Amino acid sequence: MRGYAPGMRLLVAEDDQRLARIIKRGLEGEGHVVDVVEDGEAAVAGGADPDYDVLVLDVMMPRLDGFEVVRRLRDQHVSTPVLMLTARGETEDRVRGLDSGADDYLVKPFAFEELSARLRALGRRSTARHPVLTAGEVEMDLVKHEVRARNVAVDLSPTEFRLLETLMRNAGRVLTRQSLLSRVWGYDDEPEANAVDLYVHYLRRKLGDAAVITTVRGVGYRLEADGPAP
Repeated sequence: MRGYAPGMRLLVAEDDQRLARIIKRGLEGEGHVVDVVEDGEAAVAGGADPDYDVLVLDVMMPRLDGFEVVRRLRDQHVSTPVLMLTARGETEDRVRGLDSGADDYLVKPFAFEELSARLRALGRRSTARHPVLTAGEVEMDLVKHEVRARNVAVDLSPTEFRLLETLMRNAGRVLTRQSLLSRVWGYDDEPEANAVDLYVHYLRRKLGDAAVITTVRGVGYRLEADGPAP
């Protein structure tokens, strides 16, 4: 079992499809949820989503470059941390990226371990800005490590807390059993998938009708972002 690290939701804007696949596969292997776009306009549209913890932007992209993407997002008052990726190593380019509103800068080629470490550091800033997750009538305080359903404290085990955090970070999205198994338990073995079903049962029992965890037959589970129907 690998050590658990809370998964983040990341947007990667990279037009080099091979590099994008490598980054996505590596970050998903660490338990993160990763969306990939290939041009600057898509990065502006996607980056405006407040649910992202960190944005990873290549500088040289079609339509809009990374500098312009960051500038437009900051003009929209999007404060999500931004990590810039570029093959350029000149000081003036690094300064331009930071002056555009980026939080960090990584020059290609880079070691994946460094990318991962920088994202973790930026993710801590993001969590500090948004320490409370909400879905339906459930609130999760990531700083106090507390969960409340309809304003009533809910006692969760560490595994239940990690599972609920993963579902809440991805509210409205279907997560496969295998994905949950990897992100929450660190397992890759399909025979252990029944652990997911068991712990979803525990969460349903403890949260009651304050949250709706839908079973998507043959796929996995989805925590409904809007909670139970009135």
